[in-house]
Amino acid sequence: MGGSLGIVIPKEAVVEEELTAGDTVELFLVKKTNVFKEVFGKLKLKRSTDEILKEIDEEGWA
Repeated sequence: MGGSLGIVIPKEAVVEEELTAGDTVELFLVKKTNVFKEVFGKLKLKRSTDEILKEIDEEGWA
């Protein structure tokens, strides 16, 4: 009722799976809460992720 969302399937996936208009696909949703923490968690940094994110928030990067 007016609250639906659309999705885009990358062309590479369409070609790989041989999808065509009207095909039925199965979708698994995984909500990512903070992509920055996920990325920064894999890097060795001199500052903590929270310090970097706080700085980004203070500088208005969005």
